[in-house]
Amino acid sequence: MSRGLTVRGLDAIKPGEDRREIPDAYLRGLYFIVQPTGARTWAVRYRFGGRSRKYTIGPYPAVDLAAARKLGAAALRTVAEGRDPFEAKRQLIASHGDSVAAVVAQFVERHCERKYRPRPLREAQRYLNNYIVARWGSRPINQITRRDVRDMLESIVEDSPVAANRLHGITRKFFGWAVEHDILPASPVNGLRPLAVEHARERILDDRELAAVWRGAEKMGGPFGCVVQLLILTGARKSEVAGMRWDEVGLGAALWTLPGTRTKNGRLLELPLSHQAVSIIKVSPRITGSPFVFSASGVGPINNWSFSKGLIDEASGVSGWVFHDLRRTCASGMAKLGVSLPVIEKVLNHVSGSFAGIVSVYQRHDYASEKRAALQRWADHVTALMRS
Repeated sequence: MSRGLTVRGLDAIKPGEDRREIPDAYLRGLYFIVQPTGARTWAVRYRFGGRSRKYTIGPYPAVDLAAARKLGAAALRTVAEGRDPFEAKRQLIASHGDSVAAVVAQFVERHCERKYRPRPLREAQRYLNNYIVARWGSRPINQITRRDVRDMLESIVEDSPVAANRLHGITRKFFGWAVEHDILPASPVNGLRPLAVEHARERILDDRELAAVWRGAEKMGGPFGCVVQLLILTGARKSEVAGMRWDEVGLGAALWTLPGTRTKNGRLLELPLSHQAVSIIKVSPRITGSPFVFSASGVGPINNWSFSKGLIDEASGVSGWVFHDLRRTCASGMAKLGVSLPVIEKVLNHVSGSFAGIVSVYQRHDYASEKRAALQRWADHVTALMRS
């Protein structure tokens, strides 16, 4: 008997030489499609009017497993009612104009999958899905203005200037492609330059500053304060901690499993949780029914980063730092405690440095026990700072 698809199982499926369609045993007719390029989409296969039809739901991970099953069931229900979901979708688009999500799907299929190698393709999809589709997915593309684009870039430029510039690049390319294919008369990115000047940052918080920021986060409390403390303890990226889901966390095993769809390099990361990190997750305010560990609304991760960081700056008396500096501080702190570079790179989920090139092919040791010992040692050091 075939088994239903799982969140962790989806990320373990690797692209091969041929296109693959993997059925979901829980919803008959739903398929997870994996292209040789690494692109992944959801589709429903059904029969209508004596003919076999395919209805494309959307790209993964923008459409996760739960959403795919919900949308797939809705499409099959439409068939049961005697209507063709493919035709219904076509008529909806014709009457309301192309949605941003629909044009992104075309852009990925007709441009990105043909032009990009697997790693750049994953990066482009990550920006398209996590920012453009997440922000404007249901809106008609011809209603997106230059102000909309600027607001999107400004929302991340302070904490992630490099990401803001990369997002500017893929947004410009996307809307330019839409103009070339007569979907838009003009691009809303025209005349809008990158907002950030990129400089390599070297900011590391010293012990006094780190303790002050920790206390500021503790004073602020709520999900945001917990996120900042976990950033200090884990060295993970802001988006990874903020988007932490309950199905990723095993509190009994003290293990956080990030699927490849949520990491920068597309590789699954199993990150041991220190005793202090587990305690923070346990006491964080929880919204019943929300899949997110840290959420103010229950329907999405926390946001409003600039305002909340301002409150921590005021409470701590420390300024001039960004959230990514906490990741650098964690790495530097572990090194000072005697943790070896390969272990630090495994904690940070880096694939360069000690694990670059051919080493990554033959070095399969996952450093699980070493990572756990290193993160616990670092957490104990941070705890000791609070007592000094």
